[in-house]
Amino acid sequence: METIHHKYMREALNLAQEAYDNCEIPVGCVFVLDDKIIGSGRNRTNETCNGTRHAEFEAIDQILSSGEYTSEVFQRCILYVTVEPCVMCSYALRQLRIKHVYYGCANERFGGAGSVFNIHQDPQLVLHPAYQCEGGYYRDDSIMLLRKFYIRENEKAPVPKRKHKRVLKTEIAPMKE
Repeated sequence: METIHHKYMREALNLAQEAYDNCEIPVGCVFVLDDKIIGSGRNRTNETCNGTRHAEFEAIDQILSSGEYTSEVFQRCILYVTVEPCVMCSYALRQLRIKHVYYGCANERFGGAGSVFNIHQDPQLVLHPAYQCEGGYYRDDSIMLLRKFYIRENEKAPVPKRKHKRVLKTEIAPMKE
């Protein structure tokens, strides 16, 4: 069944594809307020040579620099992102008091919203309220974009690895419950 979540996740996937096309790790996101996209971003870490330029930060900066919103807007926003937010982004979202996050696939190396750490719900982080996170939206598409990225050469990597013998795996295991 088609839902509003699918509409916005497709927008995030389009941004992830744009990141991929620009030799970036393919992550894209959109912030939605009252069924309207108010900010969007894609990874730009390679382009900027700045490891903090994740899709979420790009979109947050876009929203805040627009002059239309203050940081309080995030309390009413829903974030759609193709990959589970990393530790850095998860805590930034918590500080901004994001309303809800929907993501595509888990981030099994750096995930901050359930895969590795539970920053979004950690009861010890008392300064900022927890937020809800749900994964699995366009999961397979998100995984395939990441796989396609990681089998090709990344000239901007700190220590580029030769990948000429890697093969794209197209089979995706079912999502863990």
